[in-house]
Amino acid sequence: MNEQTTDQKLGAVITGSARGIGAAIARNLAACGYGVSINYVSGEEKAHRLVEEIEASGGRAFAYRADAGDYEQVRSLVEETAHRYGGIRIVVNNAGFSQHTTIDQMSVEDWDRAVAVNLSGAFYAVKAALPYLRKLDWARIVSICSLRAMTGSNHGAHYAAAKSGLIGLTKSLALELAPQITANAISPGYVNTDMNAAALAKNGEAIRAMIPARRVAEPEEIAALASFLASEEAGYITGETINMNGGIYMR
Repeated sequence: MNEQTTDQKLGAVITGSARGIGAAIARNLAACGYGVSINYVSGEEKAHRLVEEIEASGGRAFAYRADAGDYEQVRSLVEETAHRYGGIRIVVNNAGFSQHTTIDQMSVEDWDRAVAVNLSGAFYAVKAALPYLRKLDWARIVSICSLRAMTGSNHGAHYAAAKSGLIGLTKSLALELAPQITANAISPGYVNTDMNAAALAKNGEAIRAMIPARRVAEPEEIAALASFLASEEAGYITGETINMNGGIYMR
């Protein structure tokens, strides 16, 4: 994605961006000239370190605590981003809540939390950002989905269901907001992040054996695709969910 001087006063809202895929996306978009929000709930120290890293590289970033599952907090994040950078061109819905539990063990609160963060949070961000996105000649919405949206899960039905809903939301946004605003999703498989660290430490060899690429993805690889989908050059792609999983979905 090429840096564009016309975007120097515009921002990119990136939920859940203090670590992992979100942090990699923030680095990419900041390097392209966007002012980025580093959103966190509990990882304050990581968020501020990332801001320092981006600023040391000549980029613009700020840290902001907001729960993606709470509309008012998301609205405040969006408005602060727009205020700091003179507008918003990109929304990246990356915040996620994952939990290993079966239906028998899952509480109603567990279900509600997964849906709030993984699905409602995306709606909240888009809803709050739309007045800013509509002011521009083009704008982008990118949502980070999951392989589990395609396969289901025997240890996280709430996560799989919410991520499946994110695909439906993406298609609906693409239809409603075209042609000015595109909406696309990425469904990663196993990625080398904190969220997957325990599973990879315990079953990494077996997991890699299931993947035709014989490895897990790095966050930077997912971020590269997200950055392209957020670019002006990607204007003819909308309503798509791109599977990025090393071929494991073919198994």
